[in-house]
This record gives sequence, structure tokens and C-alpha cells, in this order.
Amino acid sequence: MSSSKHLALSLAGVLVFSTAAGATDWPQWRGPFFDGATDERGVPASWSQEEGIAWVSPLPGPSGATPVISKGRVFVTSTVKGSGDFVAICLDAATGKPLWQKTAGTDSRRFPRNNMASPSPAADGDRVFFLYGEGTLVGYDYGGNQLWSRAIEKEYGNLALQFGYSSSPLLYDDKLFITLIRRDKPYRDPPADAPLDSLLLALDPKTGRDLWKHVRKTNAFDEGMETYSTPMPFLHNGKAELLFTGGDFVTAHDPATGQELWRMEYWPDKVRDSRIIPSLVTGQGLIFGTRHKHNGVFAVEPPPSEGEAAKILWEFDDAAPDCSTPLYYDGRLYVFDGLRRKTVTCLDPKTGRTFWQGRVGGRSPWWSSPTAADGKLYLISEAGEIVVLQAGGDEFKVLFHTQIAEPDIQSSIAISGGRLFIRTARNLYCIGK
Repeated sequence: MSSSKHLALSLAGVLVFSTAAGATDWPQWRGPFFDGATDERGVPASWSQEEGIAWVSPLPGPSGATPVISKGRVFVTSTVKGSGDFVAICLDAATGKPLWQKTAGTDSRRFPRNNMASPSPAADGDRVFFLYGEGTLVGYDYGGNQLWSRAIEKEYGNLALQFGYSSSPLLYDDKLFITLIRRDKPYRDPPADAPLDSLLLALDPKTGRDLWKHVRKTNAFDEGMETYSTPMPFLHNGKAELLFTGGDFVTAHDPATGQELWRMEYWPDKVRDSRIIPSLVTGQGLIFGTRHKHNGVFAVEPPPSEGEAAKILWEFDDAAPDCSTPLYYDGRLYVFDGLRRKTVTCLDPKTGRTFWQGRVGGRSPWWSSPTAADGKLYLISEAGEIVVLQAGGDEFKVLFHTQIAEPDIQSSIAISGGRLFIRTARNLYCIGK
């Protein structure tokens, strides 16, 4: 069993399996094991408009959020085209039938290449949580009844990211974790009377109340203080840690208190724009991170014991990503540069050795992150080009290529119940039997 699966299955507070026998839910941004992969089988390798599409459900507007699937329901965050509204949506996973839709708020602010509905929801089997780009955080039960709501920006100040707040909430260890890793001065309204702190927050999912707040320090400056990434859990020396990246550091925290346990500076040469978009991923006891703007992927060995330092074991800068979060699957690390070289690289997580590398091409950027199941990798571009690759092995192999011409697509593909869930700017597609 991989270390990611051991983490998900051995620690409390993570919903992995749905009520359907053998089906694995996709309950939050990077799936059941926090690494972009699932143990689902029978996932389609190909389909067509005539065969293989289980259902299509229209959506009210675009969003960069990945759909999440839990206990036979699909939860989707969305804007409403032609308005400033943003909504929370619940669909039946078997049929695509809408079960409920709630207007969570409205805001007319616009961000380059982004909107207010970029954070992905997170679900725990009883409750689902939606976070929006202007700071609204709201919890619902699975029947659509609102449990509580928070106005994070009003409480803690401007979210202060140049391209709009996009970090997804994380459910772990019976807590809901939120990041505010941001510039100390706002780019736009609302103004700030004093420099803004970067914060990590833990909330009680039942009530929405703060459990702890931790101020995360950095010596980065300007846009380099920002991150669009989502926190990730990690099992280190038999104990759970919460990992964050951004502000030129990887830091590890105690999930119970927020206390910083260790940190490692991955970018000592300070520059104005060293912001981070991809999230961290873990596997085989290591932590894999990215630097800004294609400046390399690195593997971190955490401190062997208290008082010792973390260190970088290896680095990879050939076709490194700027936006896409790496994927750990079945003992391999997959790195996707979807913007410059449009190239996927399969690496040995322990050494950084390249097993294979190949180009997916296409005319549009690939903003989304790769996902995997059943020996296959799934990629989707902004223009709706979809490529299925064979996982593992010693060569780059394309199994299938198709297109859904409904741009602009920034959401990653979710996998659950032997099906693929693909969000475009217009519809949610369910691919499979």
C-alpha cells in the first residue's frame, strides 16, 4: 500500500469510501488520498458522443473548481453567467438530476483568468463546504440546509491575491482547514489599515467556529508572498502533519494546534513574483513541491527527528509546471508542464530519474492538474482537449484523445464509481457506464 493510501485509511476524519460497495468517493480537491489518484477500477479509457456518456447536466456558469463526489452526490461550485452571483450545487451522481442549488453570495469584482468560484468544495459524508473568492465560506448538510456561514474577508481582511483567491478548503482530522497566504498589501478594494498577516485557520466543521489561528511568517515580498495552493496532510514518523507551500517556504504544522513543527526554504533568492500555484503532493515518505513559473520540481526529505533540518533530495527542471499540481500514483510521480512545453514526465519519486516524457500538444493552455485511476492518467485543456495516457511503464503512450468544445475549462477531472466527472464552462459530464 502506498504511503498516501495508508495516510488516508489510517487517520480519522477522512471520508474515502461511499455507500456503494467498492466505490471510492472523490471528496475534495485532490481526491481520496490527497495525491490526485484513486483506487477505482473499470474507469473508461475511451468514449464518444454516441457511447460512454452516462449523463450531461447544464451548469449556470464557468468555474475553475473541481467537482467532488460523496455518498452518491456530486457537489459543484459555480458562478452564474451574466451576474456576480455564485452558487452551491448538488446533483445526483447516478443520473445528473439537480437535487438543490443555493445562492451563496454575489460580488462584482473581476480577476484576470479567474472568477469567484475557483476553490473546490470539500465533503465529509454528512456536510459539504463551499469557499468563494471573496471569502464566503458556507456549510450545508446533504439535504441543502445551511448549517453556518462565515465571511472570511470581512473578518480577516482582503484576501490579497493578484489573480483572485483560489485555495480550496481541506477536510482532515475532523477539522476544516483554510489558508490565507497572501500579499501584505491589497491589490484592490477593500483597503487595509495595516499590513495583512498570512494565516492558517482551523475550523470546527459542525459549527464553523475557529479552533485555532496561526500567523505564518515569510521573508518573501510582493507577489512572492502569495500562494494559490491547498494544504495537504502528511504522515511523518507516525504522526500527522499539515503541509503548506508558498512565500518561498514549505512549512509543517501540528493539525491540532497550528504550531509550526519545521520549515524549509526552497527559494532563498528573493524575487518579486515567486508566487506558488500548485499544491504539494506526498508519497513514499517524501514531499514534492514546485517553484514558481517553471523553476523546477523538488523532492523534500522531512527532518529525520526533532531539531534536524529538512533537505532537498533531488530537483527536476526539464518541463516543470507553473500551474499544474504534480500527481503521485502507483509508485510514480507525474509532472505536467501544460503551458510552455505541454509535456508530461514520469519520474522515480525516490531519485528523480525520468522513466519517460512525452508531449500532449494542443493549441490552448492546460491549466488543470492530472488525475489517475485504473492504470490511466487523465488530462484536460482549457479548450476541452482530453488526453488519456497509460500510467507506469517505460514509454509515453497515448490511449485516447478527444475534445469537448466548451471552453474555458480550468477544472481538473474527478473520478468516482468507475466514472469520470468533467466540468466545462457550460456542463458537467459524467463519463462511464
